[in-house]
Amino acid sequence: MAKKSFFEKLTGMVRADEDEREGDELSPVLTDAEEETDGELAVDMYQTPSEVVIKTMVAGVRPEDLDISITRDMVTIKGHREDTREASDEDFFHKELYWGSFSRTITLPAEIEVEEAEATNKNGLLTLTLPKIDRNKQAKVKIKSV
Repeated sequence: MAKKSFFEKLTGMVRADEDEREGDELSPVLTDAEEETDGELAVDMYQTPSEVVIKTMVAGVRPEDLDISITRDMVTIKGHREDTREASDEDFFHKELYWGSFSRTITLPAEIEVEEAEATNKNGLLTLTLPKIDRNKQAKVKIKSV
């Protein structure tokens, strides 16, 4: 039996070949389906008195490969980052960058004006500016004589 790695001890994970031999214990095993799920974007989100701002890094992603869906209380950012194969897997010393599909759905802390939302991409930093709905806004209505 091979010695367990620190990660295996920490998480309780077992190698797939060990799982077949040890039928008594139920341990989580990573499958190919779990490995091919979308990556999740890291985001910064903050608010000002009049808007909600979301920032995320999308360096290397073409604008046509991004899909941003906005509702009054939720934002979904989906995209795909293409891997440019410049070396074979055996030639890599480190391989930490994420390539492939990614997505992130964010519940907003306040309702926003969907039609007034703006997205900008500067040097790979995607910034979404989402104006909040002003619930205290009042308008005067003129009365017409008929």
